[in-house]
Amino acid sequence: MSVFEIIMLLCFGAAWPVSIGKSLRTRSNGGKSLVFLLVIIVGYAAGIMNKLLYKPDFVVWLYAINATLVAIDASLWIRNRRLETAAGKGD
Repeated sequence: MSVFEIIMLLCFGAAWPVSIGKSLRTRSNGGKSLVFLLVIIVGYAAGIMNKLLYKPDFVVWLYAINATLVAIDASLWIRNRRLETAAGKGD
């Protein structure tokens, strides 16, 4: 377990609720990329696998929480894309 890894995950994790809130409030995908969100999820999944296979400790939960938050944001991206398309803005 590394204190720096914990700090990194806490800092990244603090950003996702803000992003989710913006997605809910604006119903828009302005400035967001689904590909980027999926790449982040893959990165967190790799961190989880590393923890489970090589260095099991409680930090795996921080990876899982962050991955869940990004998955929620990705789901909102899909929802917002549908809303934008229905409104004629998602060309």
